[in-house]
Amino acid sequence: MGEENKKVVLKVFRTNYNKNESSHYDEFEVPVNRWTTVLDALLHVKSYSDTSVGIRYSCRMASCGSCGMKINGRPSLACYTKISELNKDVIVCEPLSNFPRIRDLVTDFSQFFDHHKKIEPFIHNDLVPLDIKDKDDLVEFEQSPKEVDDYLQFSYCIKCGLCYSACPTVATDPSFPGPQALSQTYRYIADNRDNDKSTRFNILDERHGIWRCHFAGSCSAVCPKGVDPALGIQLLKGHMMGFSKNDKKVANLRAKNKE
Repeated sequence: MGEENKKVVLKVFRTNYNKNESSHYDEFEVPVNRWTTVLDALLHVKSYSDTSVGIRYSCRMASCGSCGMKINGRPSLACYTKISELNKDVIVCEPLSNFPRIRDLVTDFSQFFDHHKKIEPFIHNDLVPLDIKDKDDLVEFEQSPKEVDDYLQFSYCIKCGLCYSACPTVATDPSFPGPQALSQTYRYIADNRDNDKSTRFNILDERHGIWRCHFAGSCSAVCPKGVDPALGIQLLKGHMMGFSKNDKKVANLRAKNKE
């Protein structure tokens, strides 16, 4: 059989939690080429076999992170995974673990984004007013290449949720922020434009916080953008261990002022 006539079986997890449907797998035979991705195969199924298959996707170029799912048991982006590279005749597509399921391959990211928002993912700098009205009062923050390198790789995160799905701690403790939120915390802690480490340290230094991470490393293994969340978490722990008593007094004072 020539390469242009090759076919694989796509085994897709099916359920609809809004209708209390029991879960099962449907199988579809799909023609593939060397360049066919898992997302291409799923869209072929929707076009020619079953329009009701539930999937989420957008950019189709591994930039938005929308098409995350488990492919042959591994959290992956469907648009980034070529079927020819899997070397399997049966491709199993399942929804991401550690996320509430909605329908078929679509999961609910509400809790994931709540964890992300909780760490306040923006630059804190109380030395510069936010209500600048005159452009002459604008301040430029100059950074050296070394200062940019300190946080650059962590800024590549696309919030696809693959690391969250692969994390064994998230699987047992939904209140744990997860590798995405923790590594993004380090992204801002390492940025020299941010001058308020204490706020985020207070958020993470609790029973369900950063200390629940046991450094399994599975988060870094599945990241499609080359980010190393496990490294960011360990570096963040080091920063927190070096947080002085005086810093903590300032942190508590700021917390009281916000109240």
